[in-house]
Amino acid sequence: MKDKYIRVRTSERRLNKLRLYAALTEKTMTQVIDEMIDSLKIPEIDKNEGTPFPR
Repeated sequence: MKDKYIRVRTSERRLNKLRLYAALTEKTMTQVIDEMIDSLKIPEIDKNEGTPFPR
């Protein structure tokens, strides 16, 4: 699988918090972000309602 890149704007405070958390857990920032994305719950799609995503 070829990796894709994302670019995210955030405050310096949040960036520092991410850096600190990654260092304390001995993970890379990428690993922390990947784990957070993987933990997201996706709502089930009601076949009668259509997509739950904004249009």
